[in-house]
Amino acid sequence: ERIKFEQNMLPAFDQLKEKYGGQVHSLTPDFGDIGANPNLLTKEEYQKLVDAHVMFKDMDADPYLKSAGIASDWPYGRGCWQSDDKMRIIWFGEEDQLRIMCMKKGSDLLDVFTNLNEMLETVESIDGIEFAKDENYGYVTSCPSNLGTGMRASVHVKIPNLTKDGTDTKAKDVCKPLGLSVRGTGGEHTPIGADGTVDISPSARLFIKEKEIIGKLYEGIEKLMAIENAL
Repeated sequence: ERIKFEQNMLPAFDQLKEKYGGQVHSLTPDFGDIGANPNLLTKEEYQKLVDAHVMFKDMDADPYLKSAGIASDWPYGRGCWQSDDKMRIIWFGEEDQLRIMCMKKGSDLLDVFTNLNEMLETVESIDGIEFAKDENYGYVTSCPSNLGTGMRASVHVKIPNLTKDGTDTKAKDVCKPLGLSVRGTGGEHTPIGADGTVDISPSARLFIKEKEIIGKLYEGIEKLMAIENAL
């Protein structure tokens, strides 16, 4: 099933490559009776993509993912597509079957959101690809914290005053009342940057609209930076 899903996604990636270029990187050793996998990565290539935060880490080494069955059949059906400009990435076979990401340096969140929407429309236009969605509770996801919109909008910001002790403890205390979550620069359970750079995102996913998430991120960052600059 994992191999079949990866193969079903290849036409979508072809359409995305027509628009944005890029390449599919796959960890699937082979396609069984169909033959070799033309997008297969070497171990060295995979590690380079992990180090660059383009590809996700070895799921089979994570005891939580393994115990939940999310890492089963590793590494079959796992990989990603990345555009030529490095702004757009789609993971397949990670915690959720697809994780669609768009990123850009700067503060224009609307441009990033617009690009993300274009990618979603392309993927959803492919026959046979439908997302599990409940009319009341939104998208069905592996992690309960992502139920609802399934969308996490985040920015990397420097807050050296709030992190001068080398941890994000004070930043989390400040951000929680603002409705914001704090993560390390490499994602959840990773350290903050040596210069005080952290990943900030609105905590809410459920019972909120996507556009409201973007609005809360703008408002939250504005309040956070006012507190940071006052120290």
